[in-house]
Amino acid sequence: MAKQSSGLLGSLGFVKSPGAPVPHRKHTSACETVEMPVPASVTIVMSQHIGAPCTPCVKAKDQVFVGTLVGESTAFMSAPIHSSVSGTVKKIDTVLMPNGTKAQAIVIDTDGEQTVDPAIQPPVVNSKEEFIEAVKQSGLVGLGGAGFPAHIKLNPKDKIEYLCINAAECEPYITADVREIMENHENVLYGISQVMKYVGIDKALIGIEDNKPEAIKLMQEKTAQMSNVEVVTLPSRYPQGAEKVLIEQCTGRQVPPGKLPSDVGCIVMNVASVGFLGGYLKNGIPLTTKRVTVDGSAITEAKNVRVPIGAPIKDIIAFCGGYKGTPAKLISGGPMMGTALMTDDFPVLKQNNAFLAFDEAEAKSLEPTACISCGRCVNACPMNLMPTKLEAATIYKRVDDLKKYSVMTCMECGCCAFVCPANRKLVQSMRIGKSILRNAGK
Repeated sequence: MAKQSSGLLGSLGFVKSPGAPVPHRKHTSACETVEMPVPASVTIVMSQHIGAPCTPCVKAKDQVFVGTLVGESTAFMSAPIHSSVSGTVKKIDTVLMPNGTKAQAIVIDTDGEQTVDPAIQPPVVNSKEEFIEAVKQSGLVGLGGAGFPAHIKLNPKDKIEYLCINAAECEPYITADVREIMENHENVLYGISQVMKYVGIDKALIGIEDNKPEAIKLMQEKTAQMSNVEVVTLPSRYPQGAEKVLIEQCTGRQVPPGKLPSDVGCIVMNVASVGFLGGYLKNGIPLTTKRVTVDGSAITEAKNVRVPIGAPIKDIIAFCGGYKGTPAKLISGGPMMGTALMTDDFPVLKQNNAFLAFDEAEAKSLEPTACISCGRCVNACPMNLMPTKLEAATIYKRVDDLKKYSVMTCMECGCCAFVCPANRKLVQSMRIGKSILRNAGK
């Protein structure tokens, strides 16, 4: 039960209910995943994770196969990268990323055969050390969006009590995770069991929003005889899938600002990540494909599509019938936290889970007006921040206030902007405020 808030919000009659009632629009939840044709070429970017980018370990004219190692790094915070196709390396290039940075990339002309590298075989795992090394060699990073190398997450210093599986999928439109459950539940559960076994975790909690009853029912049936695995039904209120929100909803524990889930005895894994891991431990094929949702008012035929990593986004859109008219906005990810793309020439990355295209009517951005001090943004913030104070601190570059009101705690979920009746650009203010604070220390 929500508690009556104190202070200004309480006096106004507000009830503290963090998050925002965003529309679900899960149009493709019942759409089985289809596989797109192999594109003529793929561009495998060497920066697809948090941490150090990889260095190409192939050169022009080299023959590669599905699963061939093409990028590696000796840095601690990194993950190897593999070819998603069979074919011939055309060139090593420098490409522009959606965030405006540049990265090395390997362009591969495909042969259409999708021949798996003959050297691939299931990893031999009999100890925690072998398990962590297998996870590293798989190239797995967080598939929910952040891209954190999985072998680092699964090797914490502290004792872990809960493995929290993030199947909330709270962003509108995206249904890639619910299809992971419906189509790959055996590998999901196998992956969970192996993580628990080798990391030494006693309990797994699978968090699913209540707007996915078919997924909840299936997982409850499949885990009925597993006493150490529980399906947790979550309210359908954005952002249930945020790591810290999920942990609190599933375990009642709060991750303090500046701390990690492992500090409160938890590890969070996206359901697609643990599903991939379950399959990799059986077949040894590294991370080379992604399931992505393609939807939006400017898409001819919405689908869930299995695509090779590095495939051009424009080829995926074409596979979905192309655009209906000229799209006004193209987004990688969901409409709340996704990244607006300048072009559909970008290649697919490991952490991509959706591509949404919208027409002029839905993409129109309302002009901001003056803040009316209603407090809705404060009431909605899942991190208990004060967005209006932070916006003012950003505008006037008040570094002390940015620290005081904890701008770095903001996870940029967009709840504040969504509920704001004045259409204030609050998320942009948070991002600029973080940049001001970082630069202040230089």
